[in-house]
Amino acid sequence: MKAEKRKVLIIDDNYRNIFALSAVLKAKGYNCIAASNVQEGLKILSEDQEIGILLMDMMMPEVDGYEFIPRLRAEEKTASIPIVAVTAQAMPGDREKCLNAGADGYVSKPVDVDELLLLLKKFLK
Repeated sequence: MKAEKRKVLIIDDNYRNIFALSAVLKAKGYNCIAASNVQEGLKILSEDQEIGILLMDMMMPEVDGYEFIPRLRAEEKTASIPIVAVTAQAMPGDREKCLNAGADGYVSKPVDVDELLLLLKKFLK
């Protein structure tokens, strides 16, 4: 797997979540970039053509993942980037809600690292 295909963009408003996810993924050889809101995420996506996957916190102030993911899917440049919803919402129906919003995968917090790594392997072929 080429290094550029292992680049992960994490959009989360909680720096502890970003730190924890980045530390785990970097230890597994992934290059992580983080944004604390969707505006930063959009800027990174527009400037970095090597993003292989997006880990999206679904509950964020201003614009949440449920609003942001359909916007990404509507843009030709970002429509095909795999998106994994990373959320504290783990009630029945929450997975389906995330997938219906356009996410390709779903992981609840606290993140099961093995589950996340399986999703990364699946989408970063």
